[in-house]
Amino acid sequence: MRTLKSVARIATVALAGAMLPAAAQNLSIATGGTGGVYYPMGGGLAALLSKKVPGMQATAEVTGGSVANMQLIGTGKPYIAFTQADAAIDALKGQDKFAGKPIPVRALAVLYPNRMHVVSIEGTGIARIGDIKGKRVSTGSGGSATEVFAFRVIEAAGLDKDKDMTRERLGVAESVNALKDRKIDAFFWVGGLPTAAVTDLANSPGVRIRMIDIAHLVPEMTKKHGNIYVKDVIPQRIYKGMDKDNPQATVTNLLAVHASMDDKTAYTITRTLFENVVDLVRVHAESVNIKLENQKAENSSIPWHPGAIRFFAEQGIKIAADADKGAAKKSDKSAKGK
Repeated sequence: MRTLKSVARIATVALAGAMLPAAAQNLSIATGGTGGVYYPMGGGLAALLSKKVPGMQATAEVTGGSVANMQLIGTGKPYIAFTQADAAIDALKGQDKFAGKPIPVRALAVLYPNRMHVVSIEGTGIARIGDIKGKRVSTGSGGSATEVFAFRVIEAAGLDKDKDMTRERLGVAESVNALKDRKIDAFFWVGGLPTAAVTDLANSPGVRIRMIDIAHLVPEMTKKHGNIYVKDVIPQRIYKGMDKDNPQATVTNLLAVHASMDDKTAYTITRTLFENVVDLVRVHAESVNIKLENQKAENSSIPWHPGAIRFFAEQGIKIAADADKGAAKKSDKSAKGK
């Protein structure tokens, strides 16, 4: 028979256990360069998760962008990654920059549209995409989805990325500085609106920005790469000095993790994101596009994580758990075999 003292002791231990903080969980958020949208939005998400989820400590990391982020996911370490849909599907299938090395990546959320910016300024002689032939052009930093997208635009325009231009591999902030200094004539950048570095260029004294139209190339890209890219527009009001709307190509941004992330963690991250989107809007305006109605199976180029599927089901959004297309199964088997 238990004594009063033993009962009190058990109650004390139980109470102490209940008061212990949740087990520490450290996550890294792979973003992009400091001049883009991924980095500030990723910093906002890191602050959100660290504040709202007991025991979770998230940190945003500067990276080379989507391709580098998928490679970080491939390490199996606890990463959450911002990525373009094109880089994500390439990673899943083990193609292009991931040739022979498929990564079992899963989606947590569709974020916002990433617009291709082909940027020049008056005085370079560039008014249309064909004019970049013979010019000095930055196609994005190495390891970025900007570079992947840029190469596809250049190919669709009938140009050779290696023979028809002098190519640099610079991030958006570095590209802006190089263009200001006339070290390059144009640059490619894929990002949200507005992108801080492009705004800086447009607002620079003595500079008049010139945005190059490429929307007409989308059908050609679709023939080779599928329905990943869509025709879109950068409105004239976005950047100072634009004399008209800029027809361009857009790709979806995703929040992604490794397939091995446990369902509870994936569910918690997804739920915390959507319950606190207003906090991210304060960080960057593109966050207004993070909407429940955009979370559809067909809007992601990769399969959805079961933890995210569970959250969306609670919101009345049905995403089939068997949306793990053949490419996903092939990727998972390849990864396990390593």
